[in-house]
Amino acid sequence: QVQLVESGGGLVQAGGSLRLSCAASERLFSNYPMGWFRQAPGKEREFVAVINWSADSAYYAGSVKGRFTISRDNANTVVLEMSSLKPEDTAVYYCAADPEGDYTLPTSYTYWGQGTQVTVSS
Repeated sequence: QVQLVESGGGLVQAGGSLRLSCAASERLFSNYPMGWFRQAPGKEREFVAVINWSADSAYYAGSVKGRFTISRDNANTVVLEMSSLKPEDTAVYYCAADPEGDYTLPTSYTYWGQGTQVTVSS
């Protein structure tokens, strides 16, 4: 069974940094674009960032551009480096893989992790 497992969430003060990781259970994910989404309480899941399979192209939501960086640590792991965190970044963060179509839409992705909580205090 294919799995994506996120880790690295936690509580941080505003202005701080966190590093999220997403480990895939199968090497086949090295051929897929992989993305990060987040969902705050009472809100819809929103796009954060995506990276292509060769890791030479990435795209970010405007709200995180310049503060977050997505990268591939190895063939099976995608990392989201978050800095200058704000209270509005508080959410459950999910990684996803294998998008078809608009990679900014959650419905385009086939595989999802279980999520990791990020809480930014003011």
